[in-house]
Amino acid sequence: MSQTFSTILFEVSNGIARLTLNRPDKLNSFTEEMHAELRTALDQVQTDTSIRVLVISGAGRGFCAGQDLGDRAMQINAGQMPDIGNTVERNYKPLILRLSALRVPTIAAVNGIAAGAGASLALACDLVVAAKSASFLQAFSKIGLIPDTGGTWFLPQRIGMARAMGLALLADKLPAEKAADWGLIWAAVDDDAFAATITELAERLAVAPTKALVRTRQAMHAAQNHTLEQQLSFEGMCMRELGWSKDYAEGVAAFTAKRPPNFTGE
Repeated sequence: MSQTFSTILFEVSNGIARLTLNRPDKLNSFTEEMHAELRTALDQVQTDTSIRVLVISGAGRGFCAGQDLGDRAMQINAGQMPDIGNTVERNYKPLILRLSALRVPTIAAVNGIAAGAGASLALACDLVVAAKSASFLQAFSKIGLIPDTGGTWFLPQRIGMARAMGLALLADKLPAEKAADWGLIWAAVDDDAFAATITELAERLAVAPTKALVRTRQAMHAAQNHTLEQQLSFEGMCMRELGWSKDYAEGVAAFTAKRPPNFTGE
């Protein structure tokens, strides 16, 4: 199943939704139209119960170069200063919050440069896998801005304040292998194995217990603001809910019968 868009590609097959940012001539940078189409695609992911995992990637040689500055340059040249905060509130904030609350696990398949909001888009996913030729860039200081789209939240949390500050202030490229070494992403893989690795991961997650994976994400995020006692209570709530799920019953039955489980995401 596929749907026609202008700035993205979207298809669903065997439980895997593949969303590809598709402005390769502009390194898949964001526009108003792309944001609108992303909202439509994520609506489908959220409501289509046949979907068990979402893979986000970029067409061509880049993953996403962040905001397309073309329209803003035209405004500034015409003497009109853009309200970037409004853009954040309307587009980027809802995008990241939706990904963090999506009913299925997400994989960022970073095939090339992930810059600015594009880097944060990747980091908002549950698993980030990059080709070794890819890189991450916080370019905001070069244009007088701060890392947005969650960048100031993701970076210190993942790699510590010293490295986060260095990336943000100096705007140096971070190669994929170093990003993996620092713990910013899950893995950096050889370019010739990249597509196969993404497919293998997506297929694994598509047959996993979906609710448990999403609750795991929620618990990990909640821990950032919880005391140990609060987190233990949150874990108990999650375990109570998951203990009543069909997938838990299937997992126990499969373990007892010494057979592979057949999870349905229920």
